[in-house]
Amino acid sequence: MQHSNAILSALKQNIAKVVVGKDDVVELLLTALLCEGHILIEDVPGVGKTTLCSALARSLSCSFKRIQFTPDITPSDITGYTVPSITGEMQYRPGAILSQIVLADEINRTSPKTQSALLEVMEERQVTVDGVTYPLARPFMVLATQNPVDFVGTYPLPEAQMDRFFMRISIGYPTVEDEMDILARYCGASAPMQTLSAVCSAEDVLSMQQQVKGTYASPEVRAYVAAICAATRNTPYLTLGASTRAAIALVRAAQGNALLCGRDYIIPEDVQRMAAPVLCHRFVLSADARMRGYTEQQVLSELMGGVRIPVRLK
Repeated sequence: MQHSNAILSALKQNIAKVVVGKDDVVELLLTALLCEGHILIEDVPGVGKTTLCSALARSLSCSFKRIQFTPDITPSDITGYTVPSITGEMQYRPGAILSQIVLADEINRTSPKTQSALLEVMEERQVTVDGVTYPLARPFMVLATQNPVDFVGTYPLPEAQMDRFFMRISIGYPTVEDEMDILARYCGASAPMQTLSAVCSAEDVLSMQQQVKGTYASPEVRAYVAAICAATRNTPYLTLGASTRAAIALVRAAQGNALLCGRDYIIPEDVQRMAAPVLCHRFVLSADARMRGYTEQQVLSELMGGVRIPVRLK
């Protein structure tokens, strides 16, 4: 536990060199990494989405690739393709996705067909091309960024793909004080990103991921998660509630948050903190909810208010 705490602290400090005043966002990003989850960062242009992803990638001794999604990107650009060699045998040319850390930049600027090429790789950690399956190296994580769907030239992600993202987060604008700090760092002679070096190996990440799986989730906490997810399926404000995959992700996220806090067991507060980032992007609001001006977060908050919180036993 102490070794994990030291590594996580080093990762936070390293990322904080280029991402200012967003400790809560960084912790969510690290939670997704610990839980072997993929993360979707949705926000307006220019608030540091790509910078945050690149900072995490530079902090890890893992292979890294960036895919700039555009309307002309094809599925084979992502998964790879086979071509005949000089001898006539078919050879596989790996696509951009065959890396440990993948930045899918502006993922909603490509077509739904290309977006769907990520479904297998995000769920199974493998790609299949011309009937042959190629496993990916571990750890594997997709860091996707997107601008809000009301911007010109974007496509909404399919529900099946949204459900495969472990969590969705938003960075938001910095405070005046933080923006002053950002200006001081980025208006100098050297770029802060160039000063980052790896502080965590792939073996360290795999070890912490195994540690997360061993974090204790009591029957009471599991029942709490199940009750929350059931409530999302029985409300007139949602036409699509939390899936079973979402329920599993919420327990896993609570385990990751517990490790970040230095504990080997989950408490209800872990579930409460992780509920919105893990669940809300999987919801589809009903017409009644949209007419009333509700957001997914408001619906979830109201539903969780009606679920009994398990008593923490001392």
